[in-house]
Amino acid sequence: MTVRVRIAPSPTGNLHIGTARTAVFNWLFARHHGGTFILRVEDTDLERSRPEYTENIQSGLQWLGLNWDEGPFFQTQRLDRYREAIQTLLDKGLAYRCYTTSEELEKLREDQRARGLAPRYDNRHRGLTPEQRAEFEQQGRKPVIRFIIDDDREIVWNDLIRGKVVWKGSDLGGDMVVARAPENEGEAFGQPLYNLAVVVDDIEMAITHVIRGEDHIANTAKQILLYEAFGVKVPEFAHTPLILNQEGRKLSKRDGVTSIDDFRKLGFLPQALVNYMTLLGWTPPDSTAEIFTLPEAAKVFSLERVNKAGAKFDWDKLDWINSQYIHRLAPSELVSLLLPYWDEAGYSFDTDKDKEWLEKLAALIGPSLVRLADAPKESRLLLEPIVRYSEDAIAQLQQEGVKPIIEGVLAAIEPNLTLETAKAIVDRVTKANNVKKGLVMKSLRAALMGELHGPDLLQSWVLLNYRGDDRVRLEQALQEI
Repeated sequence: MTVRVRIAPSPTGNLHIGTARTAVFNWLFARHHGGTFILRVEDTDLERSRPEYTENIQSGLQWLGLNWDEGPFFQTQRLDRYREAIQTLLDKGLAYRCYTTSEELEKLREDQRARGLAPRYDNRHRGLTPEQRAEFEQQGRKPVIRFIIDDDREIVWNDLIRGKVVWKGSDLGGDMVVARAPENEGEAFGQPLYNLAVVVDDIEMAITHVIRGEDHIANTAKQILLYEAFGVKVPEFAHTPLILNQEGRKLSKRDGVTSIDDFRKLGFLPQALVNYMTLLGWTPPDSTAEIFTLPEAAKVFSLERVNKAGAKFDWDKLDWINSQYIHRLAPSELVSLLLPYWDEAGYSFDTDKDKEWLEKLAALIGPSLVRLADAPKESRLLLEPIVRYSEDAIAQLQQEGVKPIIEGVLAAIEPNLTLETAKAIVDRVTKANNVKKGLVMKSLRAALMGELHGPDLLQSWVLLNYRGDDRVRLEQALQEI
């Protein structure tokens, strides 16, 4: 059997991390088995679907490296196939036209609530006579199409993550609506609904395994009945754990950052994000291995190692993984990734003229970066003139014996400063002033950076010298003494 799986997002919002994690598991499963990964856009919710969300979903998957083998397929381009399937159910007597009004349904729900019962349709129009249907038609009622669900039926499947799952037909809310009421004259029925469309698509796309979130389990029970109604083999199902917030609730927009776009803007690398998402619910065979590429994970991925329990989202873990990927980047790669964040912070560069300097800057701040968005803050002391010295820096500069140190360094400065030259100048000034090296270094940091904390001092000095800023800052510091 050739494995065929699909990710089927709805374009009613940007690509969510929950959907993306499901895509990761599908992609890994397909690649592990040498199968096919399909993208299907479930855009039948015409009121909420937007083309910009469709674009966001596709670009987000590509950014993460989750390239699909077939698709994208759009459900709105397959409406005729769903209508044919609905007609098949009607012809087989497995579905019927239901004329119950919204007011009648609300009254039914109110009665059920008053009696402490779970809301469900009472199947009142399942056995209408032709005369009753004609009367409702004459009243101008527009019917939905309901699929018959036997309350006594037991639906059982072996979930590849959760084991044996059993649902009773009586727990599925009554006969299921598979098509809305027609909106236009001459239509036999209206817009096909989710459960029907999904099953028809999976049948025609020969999906062998449906891997999706556990919040779809009730849908799975309904869909198994539809597969059987169409007389086809039911695919294997695997329901992945939900992603939870720190309080143990399903991660949602209320938690702030949830879309892949949000993570990208915060400065997470796609390799780090998919690495982390893979660990959200899956344990690799080597439990100590936490940093890996998608292809590496695909070699050992199995649904048997996916957890049943929900996976709590851990920002500290994601930050750590992201930092590991950043620290592996060559300075030239890092510069290209950091430029948009510097630009957004108002720092502009001539990438040709400043190429060498930018790579040195990236090499300097790279080891301290956790997210790419940290770059403006980490490089601020080197990119902005000193407007105000910190209190500690002023106290350091005004210590006795500091002025001749700064003057001695200023006199020794030369163009094209190197680390070796900078070290030699510090040693010379230390010896000439008969002071401890620590006093020279601390005073030099206060003068060059305006603060007593920051990136490596000598490397920072070399960078400042590249543009002649070191002399300007030392002369400015003398004014504070």
